[in-house]
Amino acid sequence: MSRRPLALALAIAVLSAMPAFAQDHAHGPDHAAGSVAEEAAGAAVAVDAFHAALKAGDTAAAVALMAPDVMIFEEGYAERSRDEYASHHLGSDAAFAAASESMVERRSGWADGDIAWITSEGRTTGQVNNRPVDRLTTESMVLKRHADGWRIHHIHWSSRAPG
Repeated sequence: MSRRPLALALAIAVLSAMPAFAQDHAHGPDHAAGSVAEEAAGAAVAVDAFHAALKAGDTAAAVALMAPDVMIFEEGYAERSRDEYASHHLGSDAAFAAASESMVERRSGWADGDIAWITSEGRTTGQVNNRPVDRLTTESMVLKRHADGWRIHHIHWSSRAPG
């Protein structure tokens, strides 16, 4: 499948989930923390494993959780494959994760069959390259279940200064 039809299919899957999320957030005691649907729990575990691998500097484990054709969007830039990410920002992302502390403050997740969408909101703080870091963060990941587990097919990262 070429990238365009895959991207379109993932976008449709994500957008079709939005009304369900809107209803889900409005009910129940988990409103402030968000909620991950039971069928998306494995995908959320894969997202956490990806971040743990980055924090530990285990770039091989982080890459193993990504599909070869992963699309990564961050701050208006795009990396269009696992290999492109590995050769450009993976090392600096791992160094940043190791030098900072990230806390997920809200997470939601949904899955339909073998496609899952996990969204996280949080805060990252610390000292990176002798500079203070304090960022409010948002992250969206679209994952697909493969025979050997969930793989990340799309990441969108965004952050801003608090206040």
